Amino acid sequence: MTNYFDLTGKVALVTGGSRGLGYQMVKAFAAHGADVFITSRKLEACDKAAAEVRALGRKAATHACNVANWQELDGLVDAAYAAFGKIDILVNNAGSSPLAPSSLETSEQLFDRIVSLNFKAPFRLMSLVGSRMTAGDGGSIINISSAGALRPRPQIAPYAGAKAALNALTEAFAFEYGPKVRVNTISPGRFLTDVSKAWPEEHKANPTAALKRSGQPEEIVTAALYLASSKSSFTTGSLVRVDGGIA
Repeated sequence: MTNYFDLTGKVALVTGGSRGLGYQMVKAFAAHGADVFITSRKLEACDKAAAEVRALGRKAATHACNVANWQELDGLVDAAYAAFGKIDILVNNAGSSPLAPSSLETSEQLFDRIVSLNFKAPFRLMSLVGSRMTAGDGGSIINISSAGALRPRPQIAPYAGAKAALNALTEAFAFEYGPKVRVNTISPGRFLTDVSKAWPEEHKANPTAALKRSGQPEEIVTAALYLASSKSSFTTGSLVRVDGGIA
């Protein structure tokens, strides 16, 4: 069978690539021929994921980085280019959605941490990588947003706002770096990643969704492969919902 999403010869940089949805995308990209640069805060976890990539016959490199720290991002991008000479696919996947007791009780420290990770980091990485892609052979940037940006709730207000801002960035960068670079967003709903272990059972069941369930982590893969591959060559500035039909 033809590999419809053939990524042979491509290099993907995935933030938060050692677990959850990022880990699923790392494995899928490698299975379809890409070499992968994996980053997260924990190098040991990145190295474990990299070993799985190599077991699939692809190259992998790792770098520990807290992408919420602006000053670390230049070093991350330099390390990726040093390892592979290029980046064809950037996935801004790293994110966090800590609950706040109320908006009034949300501290400035918590607010800044949420915004730095979910908004500032993708902005800076798109700037660094997108500009190099434009100067080279182009590429695809995929931002991982959240259904919370479309259906915001009080306890996640800063997170929802940051992800809504990320949605806006997607369109802005699509125009700034087009036509050589395509920039798109995946908007996931509830997925049963390791983070979901702390959820109450009703939240896991997701009864208000059209599909009446939460997603399995591997169900993010096809959307990511589509946007990473040449099969989405006329898709940019778009938002792809993978949320089971949010209510």
